[in-house]
Order: sequence, then C-alpha cells, then structure tokens
Amino acid sequence: MAHEPVRSIVIVGGGTAGWMAATYCARRLAHLKLTITVVESSAIGTVGVGEATVPAIRDFLRAIDLGESDVLRETEGTIKYGIRFDGWREDGHRFFHPFGLYGVGSGGVAFHHYWLKLNAARQAGPLADYCLATQLARHGRFLPPADQPANDLGVFDFALHFDAAKFAQLLRRLALANGVTHIDARIDHVARDGETGLLQAVTLADGREIAGDLWIDCSGFRSLLLGDAMGVPYVDWRHWLPCDRAVAIPCVATPGDPLPYTIATARTAGWQWRIPLRHRTGNGYVYCSDHLSDDEAEATLLGTLEGEPLAAPNRLRFTTGHRARFWDGNVVGLGLASGFLEPLESTSISLIQSGLERFVALFPDRGFDPRLAATYNRQSVLEFERLRDFLFLHYWSNRRDGEPFWDRMRGIEPPEGLQVKIDAWRSGGEFVRYEWDTFQDHSWLSMYAGFGDLPARHSPLADQCETADLAGTFARMREAIGRTLALSEPHGDFLRRSVGA
Repeated sequence: MAHEPVRSIVIVGGGTAGWMAATYCARRLAHLKLTITVVESSAIGTVGVGEATVPAIRDFLRAIDLGESDVLRETEGTIKYGIRFDGWREDGHRFFHPFGLYGVGSGGVAFHHYWLKLNAARQAGPLADYCLATQLARHGRFLPPADQPANDLGVFDFALHFDAAKFAQLLRRLALANGVTHIDARIDHVARDGETGLLQAVTLADGREIAGDLWIDCSGFRSLLLGDAMGVPYVDWRHWLPCDRAVAIPCVATPGDPLPYTIATARTAGWQWRIPLRHRTGNGYVYCSDHLSDDEAEATLLGTLEGEPLAAPNRLRFTTGHRARFWDGNVVGLGLASGFLEPLESTSISLIQSGLERFVALFPDRGFDPRLAATYNRQSVLEFERLRDFLFLHYWSNRRDGEPFWDRMRGIEPPEGLQVKIDAWRSGGEFVRYEWDTFQDHSWLSMYAGFGDLPARHSPLADQCETADLAGTFARMREAIGRTLALSEPHGDFLRRSVGA
C-alpha cells in the first residue's frame, strides 16, 4: 500500500478534541477527497477541557473559517488578555502573565535590561506598567491588536474564554456542514492487522463494523486506540507535577461585566481557577491528593465561589505526562488520549491545535512511513517537555514557607533544560530559547519578575544609557500606553456589540 493515498480518517471520540480534529481536517484536507467519520457515544461524558485558551486559538479559527464574533456569540465567550496569579509568590501578592510584550529595547539591548538597571535605582516602577495587554486587562478594556504596530509597545494579542461544551457543539455543526459523518455509538471491539499491527476496524455495540485507513484517538483519558489497542505506554511526570486531582463547579456570574482575564489562585495543596463567561463563571481546584482529600478540596472550592453553584461538583483524576508515542502505526492521539498537562496556562486546546498542524504537515500515505511518525513524536515530546518545565517553574518559584505541598515543590530539582534557563537568567538576565517552546521571552520574564526572581546584574550594555535619560524614556513609554488605553472600550461594551446582545 506504499504511496497509495489515505482514503478515510476515523476519529474516535467527540468533545473538544474530536470536533477540532474533524473541522480542521475537513478544511485543510478537503482537496484530498477523503471521508472523515467521527464515532462517539453520547452515553459517555466528556471532560470539557479548554474553557480558557491562548492566542493561538485565533489561528485555529482562521484555519477553519470560523469568525471570532461567532464563537463569542455561540459559546457565551469573553476576551482573555492573560492570567492573574494570586498568592503564588506568597499570600497577598499577585502578578499578571500577559499576552503581550514589555517596553521597547534600544541599541540592540532588550528592554528588560534597561528595566533591571532602572529598577536597581528604584526608578523603574512595576514591570506591568510597560505592557499594554496587562493594562487592558487591569482596566477591563478591549482593543484589537494593530496590524502593524508602531513599536513593541503595541505588540499584544488576546485569546478567548468559552463554554467548552458549546464550543464543541459549534464545531460539530461546522464539521457536519463540511461533509463529516457522525456516528453515535459505543465501540465494543478494536481490530488490528495480524501482520502489520495497523488498526483495521472497530466494532460498534450494535454490531456494525467501521473500517478506516487512518485513525485519530480523541477518546479522552481512556486512550482507547493509542493506549489500549496499540499498547503505547504512559510516561508519568508526577515527580515534577504531583497534582493529580481536580474538582470543577460552575457558578452564577457576578454582577457587572466579566473580566478579560483568567485568575489562578494558590491554595493549600494546589490552585484554583476562575474563568469568566457571560452566562456563568467556571471554577475548579487542581490539587495533590498526597496533601488534600477530595472532600476537603470540594469544601474549599464551594466555600470560595462568588455565586450560587449551577451544577454538582465534577471530580476528576489524572496523571500528568504523555504517551511514549503520540503517533503509532496508523493511529494518532490528540487531547487527553495523548497526554495531560494541568490547565495552569490554558494549553489544553493549543496542544490539540499544534498536534493537528503537525499531523497535516506530515500527512502520510497508506504506507505509513515510520519516519513521519518519528518526526511527529519527537516534536510532540519536545513541546510537552517545554510546557512541563514552564508549569513546574510556577510551583518551584513559590515562597509559601511552612506549607507542606509548597515546601515540597520548592525542594524538587528542576529538569535539566529548565535549570539551564534559570541559570542563564539569574547570572545575566538572558533567556535560553529551545525548539518547540510554546511560551516566549516575555512570558518567562513575567514569571521571573512576578516571583521576584531577578538576576544579580543587568547587562553592561544597558549602561550605554544614563539613569536619568532612562527614567525620562520610561515615563514616555508609560504615557504612550496611557494614550493607547484611552482609545479602548469597556470589555462589556465590546462583547455586547460583538454578539449583538
């Protein structure tokens, strides 16, 4: 079958991952004239991951020709400029991770070195003052990014918050309109070829058999195809990220316009999320069962809700990590079927998206050249490892002394690649960039500065500017951000205008 084209794709599982795969493949592979089938059982619930996203979601929406205003309207969505971290450094302290750059560099020297120089002289002010995305979030405003910003002060982006179930429904309608076939049934048996080991067909509960050339496993934590049928083992990362439980409870939204950012609040044995939608607020507590019982976690979450609960608590168990191979034979895993990283930086959907982009870029024929899968797996593992390190940094950097969970996290030795990054930052304020890093320099800067982990010195190259001159330049940057902020509109007004409410 080498060089024979793939004629059919079968996606097992619906939810966010399954319907993202269906819509993306239907649009990007339309010219191949292949059949795409989604097999899911309505009797099996979905986790509903990804109610908060990162700016890459906008690229995905463009790829499937879905308007942002349509998503906002159909999913009760809101704008997201970043994440506010409350209590992670210590109780009462907060900082913001924005989707935007800080300040403007000069003379080949990055802005943060000038900020470090001025900060040492106690004349810089908070780093957040030099980021437009942070100021838009802080003031509850909306402004679309400029196509061609005048300088780095105008470089920012936004993401979306949305109801995950409504988003999956929207994608389902779009996929069906683009010729995707949907079968609502439970899978009872998976058959593999005895010689090649490739997956051949699945048998449904009603006796029907569904065959396919290429399979995408979106079956969630069950990993029905990649884990169970193909036997791909799981790589456990609980050593670095020991949180293994979550409880989620939606509640009535607080009065007033929703905030244009997510909030992540440190708790006794983990952290709590708050995701503002138009019709409700999403809440959850991610925690480590070694330090907190399920009942205690649920009680804590219920006790901190800002409105009446809208559903019974939903308890989840998970193991941070990933399948040793994301693509095995003719099976590709996406979403929870391929791995799990806690939603601390809202990367669940972006991992599905990047997986789909890689899959289409490396799209095989029916020979399933193992070198394609090897390339896919290498890139996928690297992306997961980079994200693992970024998430681990959040925990490791804490100063919540005397709390067993947080003391434990500070005592874990960082992965080698992360330690290299930390050493480069602490010694000279430099950023080490790796292949498949999801988060770029400004994100790492927000973490280091947010936790008060500043380098011992600024770059000597920053001394080309006198402190007094820098102070004046920094004042002008703040003024420029203020003028741009004045051009924005209230987040709530934008939403009402955008969705026609």
